[in-house]
Order: sequence, then C-alpha cells, then structure tokens
Amino acid sequence: MNRKNTTPTTPLGHSLLTFKKRTAAKAVMFKQDDHWISKTWPEYYTDIEAFGAGLLALGVKPKERVAIMANTRYEWSVADHAAMGVHSVVISVYQNNTSSDVEYILKNSESRVLILENEALLRVWNEVQPKCPSVEFVVLMEAPKNQTSPNVFSWAQIREKGREILKQNPTAFEDLCRSQKMSDTATLLYTSGTTGLPKGVVITHTQIISEISEAFPIFGVDDTDISLTFLPYAHILGRIEHWAHAYMGYTMAFAESVEKVRANLADIEPTFLISVPRIFEKVYAAISTQIDASPVKKKLFTWAMGVGRRITELKLTHQTIPLELLAAYELAQRLVLNKIKFAFGRRLRFAISGGAPLASDISSFFHAAGVLILEGYGLTETTAAITVNTPFNYKFGSVGRAIGDVELKIAEDGEILVRSHKVMKEYYKNPEATAEVMTDGWFHTGDIGQILQGGDLKITDRKKDLIKTAGGKYVAPQKIEGLLKLSPMVTQALIAGDQKKYIVALLTVDPIYLQALAKERGESFTDWKELVSRPWVQDIVRDHIAETNADLASYESIKRFLILPMEFTVESGELTPSLKVKRKVLTQRYQKEIDSLYN
Repeated sequence: MNRKNTTPTTPLGHSLLTFKKRTAAKAVMFKQDDHWISKTWPEYYTDIEAFGAGLLALGVKPKERVAIMANTRYEWSVADHAAMGVHSVVISVYQNNTSSDVEYILKNSESRVLILENEALLRVWNEVQPKCPSVEFVVLMEAPKNQTSPNVFSWAQIREKGREILKQNPTAFEDLCRSQKMSDTATLLYTSGTTGLPKGVVITHTQIISEISEAFPIFGVDDTDISLTFLPYAHILGRIEHWAHAYMGYTMAFAESVEKVRANLADIEPTFLISVPRIFEKVYAAISTQIDASPVKKKLFTWAMGVGRRITELKLTHQTIPLELLAAYELAQRLVLNKIKFAFGRRLRFAISGGAPLASDISSFFHAAGVLILEGYGLTETTAAITVNTPFNYKFGSVGRAIGDVELKIAEDGEILVRSHKVMKEYYKNPEATAEVMTDGWFHTGDIGQILQGGDLKITDRKKDLIKTAGGKYVAPQKIEGLLKLSPMVTQALIAGDQKKYIVALLTVDPIYLQALAKERGESFTDWKELVSRPWVQDIVRDHIAETNADLASYESIKRFLILPMEFTVESGELTPSLKVKRKVLTQRYQKEIDSLYN
C-alpha cells in the first residue's frame, strides 16, 4: 500500500532556534554532586551555541567529521546538536568499542575532531592515534587531571573559544542552523557489526525528521512529558530519543548510568521510557528470584498475576471487564502489582522496547502488572522504528503496524522489505554493500517476518541466522534464545545445529542468582566451572529446557545443552555494543564445545 509522505521540510537545526523562545522550566535534567540539576531551553541553547562556535574556532568546516565517544550524558547531546548545527557530520562511537573498531571508524570516516568523555578513553585514543592521521583535535568532556598535548582541549576551553567567536559575530551559529537543508548529511552511525567490519550508515535530516515527526506523535507524546534517557547515543534508538526531545519539546533526564537506572526511575518518575529488552529481562528475572525465595509470597503473587492476566486477555480482545474481576484487580494492585508498576515510577504511561526481540511472555507479564511495553521494529538503516505498537493498538508478539510513509512487503523467501524516507541514504564509501540491500528503492532488512491480519508485523528471525537442520527444517534461533532467557538463571544463550540432526544450546548463567541458590543449599565453592557442573545446577537448567521445548516443534526442540563457565561480554567481542550475540564469533570460538554435544 502506498502511503502519503507527511514529513515536514524543516531540518533539526531549525528546531534548535526555537529553544530560545520555549518557556518550559526544564529542558534537561542531570545529576551533579548527588543533586539533580535542570536547565531551561534557553540555557540549553546557550550551551549548544557556545560549543558549536567553539568548533568553528578550531576551523571545523561544513561536511567535516566530528566524532563523539562517550557514555550517554548531557555533554553528548550538546556536542551532537552543536556539531550538526555548524553543518558537521557527527560520527558516533560506542564508548566500549574495541581499539580496532575505534581505529577503523575514525579512519573510515576521516574524522577531524574527536570528542571523548574522560582520560580513560583518551588512553584508548592514544593507542590508535598513530594510525588515525585525520584527527587533528581532541576534546575532553571531563577536565583532564594530567597535562595533555597541545591539541587536546577541555570542554571549558572550547566553550571559551566559542564565546570569543560569538563576541565577534553574535549570529555565527544561528546563521548556520538556519541555512541547514534536509538533504544535508547529519550523522554516520556505524552498525554494531555482528559479522564483519562496521558499516557507516549515512543519515540525512530527511531521515531524522521523517522518523521523529511521524513516530512520536502516535504515542501522544508532547512537551508536558518527561523521559529518562540511558541508551547509548551511538545506538540509533538512543539518538532518536535525544533528537525527538529537541523536536517535540519534552523534558529529558539523563540517567547516571545503566546500573543506576532503577534508582533514577524513582527520582525522575518519567511519563514514558525508551529501552531495550535487556532492561525488562533483568527486572523480570529479579522479581522471579524474589518470589521464588518465599512460598507464601509466591502463592500471593501467583494469584495477583492470575487476576492481572485475565484483565490483559479481556483488554486485548476488547471485552467488557466484569465488576467482580475489577474489584479483585484493585485488591491485587494494592497487595502486589503496584510494587512492580511503581518500580518504573508512579507516572509511567508506557515504555517502548526496541533494538532486539522482546519475549511476549515478558510483555504480557508487565501488562498484567499495569506496565504497558510497546514493542517496535527498525534498524540503524531505517533510522529506528518503521513499525510500532501504540497505546491504542498493541499485540504482544508483534512489532506493530507501519508508521507514517512506510511501505512494507514480504519477499518470496520471507524477507521484510521497506520503502520510506526513513531509509538511509547509503553506506558510507561502500557502494557494493549499498547495492546488496537496495533494489528499486526497496531496502532489504535481512529479517524474516509476516504481516498479520490487520496489518501488524511479526518478526520470526534474522535471514542469515536461520538454521537448517540435517532434516531440511528451518529453525529460528532468536525465538528459542528468547524463551531460554525467561529463566532468571539464564543470562545469554546460543542455539546451534546448522546441518545437524538436532538442536543444541550453549548457556551462560547469572553468577549472583546461582551463588544465592548455592548459599540456600549450604554449599560453598571456589571454582565457578565446578559449580555450574554440579548435578542440581544441571537439573534446574534441564527442567527449564524441558519447559521451553514444550512450546517448540520437535525439530526445533533442544536435545542437549552445555553451561559455559563465563558470560558473553562486549569486551571479549562476543556481544555487540547493543548486546546482541555475535553468532559467527561465538560459533567459531566454541566450536569444540558445540561439537562435543554431538558426540
């Protein structure tokens, strides 16, 4: 179905100019010296303008690259808007990228300025500096404690240089924002690289505005809302939240860190939340662990969730809820469910989940507790969401309907194809890779799915990840891995079995959860490898796999498994920075262990 293009024609730089006239008392919030600090929109603009002018003082010209490598924080937002405001192209680099990836991205993008969070990342830069001659200047967000080289500047120094420029020409930054065009390249976002080298996704203001102007209004988001932001801004989902904040005008609070999100949720009490499944999986696992520890609590919890799930069923099927069930639900909320709901703050209307599949069991679990999680679907190449569930139309297990100008179709092999202004311009300096994914204006997502009756999209797996058994059956590993991670004990899973007679699983387990179980049993241990091999640990995992297999066809059920003595990590190269498993890397690294499951 063809969709009418409704994308506005004003780039993001024009939104920056409106900051000076916005009257809301809080544009952004962040923690400083254990206190929450807020800035108004005009104050926010002043910071952006000063830093943008500071880049001009360094001699940065339009279309030159400015790379940012830092955790999500206020300065990231300022630097991003400032660099794009002066027509630079922002290069986002994950703060936990390997040195080889950092080197490749800086060289491939030919970045001229590198903005780093602190001296720890400066040491990473020092490792790759000899191989990245294009980088002339380095800026540190946090003031350096030690003397640095002449081309390394502090945040304050750049701002001061900017103020000097603005004294000479007060409209230097403003004029560049106003002359921005929709066709200007705004940023290069490098793919996480589950296979091969990262690819630079070219995003212009057309893609950005198409996404934020069509995705966020359908949630009912406006300038009275507040979000807690914590996703990495090198990831498209985190960056979209930050861009939409500038465009829509809602308040955005910066979490101190991912580890402190739960505490920050209690402080900020956001009205909506943008997250990845891992956050919800961790909360789900923590709740399950607490409930399992007390038979009395478990009985009460099971009853309350049963009531909540009946409410969910009736809401999903648009049926009337009986008065006696409403009364039971009110009691269940007071006794149990509100404790789960209020973990996200008392004002949360909904949460958005993206970046990876979210198990429908987790969605329905939180819905029963009064927390609405809306799953969406998109890629870096589509500037985040192309389909999404909404507060008024959601189906657990689907990723919602196409938004805005998005057109979808399913290829003969089941691959999802998309056509939209949200689709990237190209892969940077990689025409061959661009040609591989673009056909007559249609972008090949690499994902397998189906369009359900009513128009909702359902994702079944990654095209390249599909396993073909020796019996000729295709198995979707992501689905099975998601089911395995429903156990509070399982942190990561890798399904294998390509060209084999049956499916096997490699698992990692939560050390804290397992240590607590060992303590309850009065057992001690000094060797982690020995602990995970104990019969009772194997039995718990075996029982969970049996429960998982009950929901699977015989050809996709897990016949054998192995618990690994360590977790998959980003640092080891086993996970992408967005926490997706690098299937090819893991399969090669643990080939001996996989083979042992077939002997």
